[in-house]
Amino acid sequence: MREITHKLAFENAQATTRFSDVFDPNNGTVQARVTLGDKALLDAAVRAAKQAQPAWAAVNPQRRARVMFNFKALVEQHMDELAHMLSSEHGKVIADAKGDIQRGLEVIEFCCGIPHVLKGEFTQGAGPGIDVYSFRQPLGIGVGITPFNFPAMIPLWMSGVAIATGNAFILKPSERDPSVPVRLAELFQEAGLPEGILQVVQGDKEMVDAILDHPDIAAVSFVGSSDIAHYVYKRGVDAGKRVQAMGGAKNHGIVMPDADLDQVVSDLAGAAFGSAGERCMALPVVVPVGEKTAIALREKLIPAIHALRVGVSTDAEAHYGPVVNAAHKAKVESYIQMGVDEGAELVIDGRGFTLQGHEQGFFIGPSLFDRVTTKMRTYQEEIFGPVLQIVRADTFEEALELPSQHQYGNGVALFTRNGHAAREFAARVNVGMVGINVPIPVPVAYHTFGGWKRSAFGDTNQHGMEGVKFWTKVKTVTQRWPDGGASADSAFVIPTMG
Repeated sequence: MREITHKLAFENAQATTRFSDVFDPNNGTVQARVTLGDKALLDAAVRAAKQAQPAWAAVNPQRRARVMFNFKALVEQHMDELAHMLSSEHGKVIADAKGDIQRGLEVIEFCCGIPHVLKGEFTQGAGPGIDVYSFRQPLGIGVGITPFNFPAMIPLWMSGVAIATGNAFILKPSERDPSVPVRLAELFQEAGLPEGILQVVQGDKEMVDAILDHPDIAAVSFVGSSDIAHYVYKRGVDAGKRVQAMGGAKNHGIVMPDADLDQVVSDLAGAAFGSAGERCMALPVVVPVGEKTAIALREKLIPAIHALRVGVSTDAEAHYGPVVNAAHKAKVESYIQMGVDEGAELVIDGRGFTLQGHEQGFFIGPSLFDRVTTKMRTYQEEIFGPVLQIVRADTFEEALELPSQHQYGNGVALFTRNGHAAREFAARVNVGMVGINVPIPVPVAYHTFGGWKRSAFGDTNQHGMEGVKFWTKVKTVTQRWPDGGASADSAFVIPTMG
């Protein structure tokens, strides 16, 4: 059986006796196993990072950017290989797998401009003969703890900015689909990244706790469920680290009476069911405003959902593939039953879906609920599967309150032709990322990604300038060069007092 091991910049790491199975979600079989590391392995990785990081920080930004350029070209060259590797472990179809990689590459493209981004600030004559300047320096060693649902994009979001700004970076990916992060680390090294600057350590909670407690790790970036994100944030901050921890979501799509319903239904098919709903920016709740809108939307949604094709991840005609493993399939199906028990109307039931020749695969058909209320657990919690819920609202104000009052605040979308309604909604909704006729409002790489409320813990978002701020610290220098004629009358005066 294929064994996925740690990607480290040193030899003779201590052997581990703990392993985790890696499944092929298309047929339910174990295709590999991944070694799970411990504190001793992390200590070795940190030692290698500490040895390598000062020299990397001293490399000028242009040369660091060249590594990013080389890496981008290598990933593009190996796109098909990476997409099939990702798809075989996660289950998302090849088109979605390539999108996963491409969205990560867009952050790498941003990092290619790191010399410009790292330019500091300068004030001449802030006081008598005094100049003040500031610049950003790397933190030292950073760590990324990433989820199973985007095994390329999220590691690239974190590692690209951390490395480009001069840090060493240790990646702890999900043990469910660990191969792509290891391959990306290999391509980074092929691109010219020195050994020790990017390392991949596999592991579970034991490894996470070791990361959060390690005194030489300066910053941790995390993406996962909200409960774990809160745990990571609190434990990391208590240990004196800089932490950003992104959590769960329950994104809403508000449909105004003037919306183009055909476009809305087309958007919902991809936003709610794409990648089997295993996306923190999926759109699992649709809110039609007014009874007429709700009736018309439902009538159009039902045939569109029935037309979705569920298939193996290599099926070019499939809209989505299996979920990641049997446990997650059971969890999603338990939420569907919960919705029934809570009194929601199950319009389309995706349970019991099987694919001929792949009967043991982790497939779930698309499900649709109507008459969902805010008191239901299935509305309050993240299902993270191919399940769409209709929550009806009578007015714009009522619809606005639904995402604003929800515990999660990652993303939201408004579908309308009314510019005033769109402007009002964007200004008032209590959510971090807003789409106007855009169902999945993930910002482009040179802006920043981050939700509000229990969707994010910490004050700094992912990628863009917020990412640069997270992975660096500002140093400010106040300098004076006396002209040689110093006297008692030319004593130093603080610039603000001059």
